[in-house]
Amino acid sequence: MKKSIFVTITICLLIALLAGFIGYRWIMGDEEVDEDEASGAGGRGSRAISVQVMEVKADTIENSVVINGDVIARNQVSIFPTIGGKITVLRFDIGDRVWTGAEVAMVDPSRPGENYSLSPVTSTISGTVLQAPFSVGDTVTAQSAIFVVGDLSSLRLETFVPERYVSSIRQGLRAAVRLEAIPDETFTAEIDEINPVLDPASRTLRIRLRFINEQGRMLVDSRIKPGMFATISLVTRTRANVPVIPRSSVISTYGTWIAFTVDDDNIAHRRVLELGIENEEYFEVLSGIELGERIVTAGQSFLVEGDFVRIVE
Repeated sequence: MKKSIFVTITICLLIALLAGFIGYRWIMGDEEVDEDEASGAGGRGSRAISVQVMEVKADTIENSVVINGDVIARNQVSIFPTIGGKITVLRFDIGDRVWTGAEVAMVDPSRPGENYSLSPVTSTISGTVLQAPFSVGDTVTAQSAIFVVGDLSSLRLETFVPERYVSSIRQGLRAAVRLEAIPDETFTAEIDEINPVLDPASRTLRIRLRFINEQGRMLVDSRIKPGMFATISLVTRTRANVPVIPRSSVISTYGTWIAFTVDDDNIAHRRVLELGIENEEYFEVLSGIELGERIVTAGQSFLVEGDFVRIVE
């Protein structure tokens, strides 16, 4: 009895295995037909590779240098005493208006056992007191700046450009400016003063820019104050009406820039590119791709020449 039960179970298992094998072959046969169809559509693999594409269009691209700077008064002068001694009188404070020749402080040069007349300190320019670091009773020397006076009617931006960008700096070069104190607004400025030599210690070039409006005239905005911190984006080069592609679409291989385009049959083609100026988002294309072609912007890392692709949004 036990022997016949064992034989029956063994036969059932063999029948089940045979049925599973036949089903597997049937399923694989259908997949091979699908692979043949895909190959007939132009793909070299077993299935289409999903990619995202965009049409190459003409646009304007700008190359820029981002550096930090400070807002300063155009005419900003330190006022020094003619002799050292103790400050006895300070006639002005920060924010006060002074004029050329005004007596701003008095210094007593007397020493123990000696008495001298008070020495007046006069302003050499007209403007507003920006700094007043000393108090009555402080002892100063002839190298101590008792006041810093500036003309607030004409503000400037001062910054220092690294040596590698100096060749692009020129008078009238435009910049986009963002101020930490006014974060929701972007101002326009242009270079109007360039130091003729680099600082040998920092290897930077000092430049100054003036704020301008849309018409290119000097901008006067009461919200902008000397001492504000600024982020300056200097547009060093601009190219208009040229083919532009996203940085994400370009691959660097052994010193060569490549990208993939997709034709009307959804076949991928490898293109070797010659690139022009660039910024944080785009490249200018000098050769390798024409306007109107579809370039792969995502999924190109898995592609080779002749792959069949499926375009997804």
